[in-house]
Amino acid sequence: MKEALYWEKSEADKVHCLLCPQDCIISPDGSGRCLVRKNIGGRLDAMNYGAVSGLALDPIEKKPLYHFYPGSLILSAGSRGCSLACGFCQNWSSVRGEGHAEIITPADLVDLAEATRDRGNCGIAFTYTEPLVWYEYVLEAAKEARNRGIKTVLVTNGFIRPQPWLELLETIDAVNIDLKAFNTRFYQENCGGSLQPVQEAIALAVGKCHVEVT
Repeated sequence: MKEALYWEKSEADKVHCLLCPQDCIISPDGSGRCLVRKNIGGRLDAMNYGAVSGLALDPIEKKPLYHFYPGSLILSAGSRGCSLACGFCQNWSSVRGEGHAEIITPADLVDLAEATRDRGNCGIAFTYTEPLVWYEYVLEAAKEARNRGIKTVLVTNGFIRPQPWLELLETIDAVNIDLKAFNTRFYQENCGGSLQPVQEAIALAVGKCHVEVT
């Protein structure tokens, strides 16, 4: 657990999360729609900080990325939580944190990436669930990775506000953004979100890092 970034106090001990376009106003002891950002004593905390529920050395094409270090492996890490609620989600049990999670510090994750370089590892991918609601951990790990010359990848739904997105992109080498449809109605009815923020995230990422859209 760690104090979250991008939030402000609201009325009656509520907090206003400013990370994603869900715009959650969270009552004391309540969580946002992502399930992992919680109001504890009038402070917004990231409950999934350091909790790694998925960790594997995957082919980079599995992310999927086809034009970023093709043929290599990448250390892939994920936690719990998501900013959308897609009815067709394949990782819903992981999103809800129903499996075991191991506590791994950002520095230790980067150590693991370095230790697997001789096995063909090209970096770290934040994936499996939604890394944007794992924001504080991903940001710290990505900064540490960049300092050590290790590539970083985000596999994301792209549902985020511009300011935190731009800050995170300064530490990221490649993104795969899962564009689920080309109309807002689909996002509203099937994902509990909207299309425009995802389009904006794609546009902002272009020129900042390698971008693939699936």
